[in-house]
Amino acid sequence: ADADADANAPRPWVVMVPFALPGETVRVRVYRNCRSYSQADLVEVLQPSKTRTAPVCALFTQCDGCQYQHLDYSAQLAWKTQQVAYLLERAGKLSDLPISAIIRPAVGSPKQFGYRTKITPHFQYTAEGVPEIGFRLHGTKSKIVDVPLCPIASDAINEALPAVREAAVESNERKKLEVALHKAAGRRDIRNRMTGATLLLRHANEGVVTDCKVQVTETVGDLTLAFQAGSFFQNNPHTLPLLVDHVVRHAVATKGGRQCTQLIDAYCGSGLFALSAAKYFEEVVGIETAKPSVDSAKANAAANGIKNARFIGGSAESIFAQVPFSGQDTSVVIDPPRRGCDQLFLTQLLNFRPQRIVYVSCGPDTLARDLVVLVNGGYELKHVQPFDMFPQTRHIESVAVLELNEEDVDETP
Repeated sequence: ADADADANAPRPWVVMVPFALPGETVRVRVYRNCRSYSQADLVEVLQPSKTRTAPVCALFTQCDGCQYQHLDYSAQLAWKTQQVAYLLERAGKLSDLPISAIIRPAVGSPKQFGYRTKITPHFQYTAEGVPEIGFRLHGTKSKIVDVPLCPIASDAINEALPAVREAAVESNERKKLEVALHKAAGRRDIRNRMTGATLLLRHANEGVVTDCKVQVTETVGDLTLAFQAGSFFQNNPHTLPLLVDHVVRHAVATKGGRQCTQLIDAYCGSGLFALSAAKYFEEVVGIETAKPSVDSAKANAAANGIKNARFIGGSAESIFAQVPFSGQDTSVVIDPPRRGCDQLFLTQLLNFRPQRIVYVSCGPDTLARDLVVLVNGGYELKHVQPFDMFPQTRHIESVAVLELNEEDVDETP
């Protein structure tokens, strides 16, 4: 799931070419031959694809923040849907399922540029002492390309970015001077540790903030949710309501005329899914291992007048221990980080045996891996719906819906 195209040579051989598109005729420069493939740079597009379009950003192909700006947006959605299908079709027991029928076409973002409400530029100095503030240079691990403006970031972030860049350089110069003065005074233990950093620009209801510990708010549907600016919160407010509506609708859905009456929101963060769904359930429990997020979720429930939701800090070893009801008539929403769920969590989830699981994933590879465990554990994969939270990039969010198949349960996850 990246931006490299596969080019087949006359004999069975694959050449990986960044920024080439399927079906194109291109001229490339091979710079590395590996055991079963080669890597090459794109030199010239001789016969372009009909889906190729002009990138909006002048730094595209240099800045590694975007990979698909040269691809028409409808083609981006089709390609991302295909990426999810490809990974699921090759994942263990899932290969036996009718994946093409299970995976739905990706839901597009209402905005394809200017949508992102959080960016974290890197800040470093070149060997010549020139400050660079931006993102990773394509094809490198640590080099930075200076980015004075980001087309996928919100207008408010781009308006604030020049002042933030200037303040970062000034602050860094003051700290370097302070270190130099300490060293001149004999403080040899002082190290110049301010030659690089990661900045934060978060666009929220309060405007653009740069302090990761400041409390900010976002409005999603009829909820206003508070959270720390540096903590996780979905960064595309234009697609987010569509995602939330889909998750809630399928957490509530009935099975054989029987509706789940309890909801568990695991990895609940500041309570987005739990509080959005609370009015459809008798009882809602959010579970989170990070205490600041639990505190935010509790405060958000109170601020939004929601009385049937409570939030608890669970340990990884006993994540469902404090839940006051069984898995019967219960839906579980899980929204883990990109690395997916660990085996300990999945084992506890299967032992809890909820009627329905709604799995929100930002990594289709780890989603495929975890779905194999859940299907082997007795769940039927009903469908997978991708959502494009990150236009112009390789990233894709997906929502998988599973139901307990009580007639076919393999007890070994």
